[in-house]
Amino acid sequence: MALPELIAGSPAAFIVLLGVFGLLVGSFLNVVIHRLPIMMDREWRRDCVALLQPDAPPAAEDTYNLAVPRSCCPRCGGLIRAIDNIPVLSWLALRGRCRHCGAPIAVRYPLIELTAGAMGAFVAWHFGFGPA
Repeated sequence: MALPELIAGSPAAFIVLLGVFGLLVGSFLNVVIHRLPIMMDREWRRDCVALLQPDAPPAAEDTYNLAVPRSCCPRCGGLIRAIDNIPVLSWLALRGRCRHCGAPIAVRYPLIELTAGAMGAFVAWHFGFGPA
């Protein structure tokens, strides 16, 4: 049985699937919430230098966008492994602390993931499986 047939035959499976998809969207939203202000600040600083010192050579900067560099602890710089990046579950397994240095990880991360997951499940429950 194909996945669409399984989901169409089971509203509960569809709700769970969209809830899990919502958790993944929430995880991506956390990346955007963290990185977008930094990206905007860097761009603003580049624009200011270009405006105030038009003849100055552009400063060399490391690539920083939504995909690069890999996620890391803001305190120790330890890279976050894939197993430590599972929405909500990793935060619970790590007890809200960095695996490397033990620094606390803000509760906003799993809250955003849970909110997005709950919204996905609610939309699936409210509208059901279909074109809507």
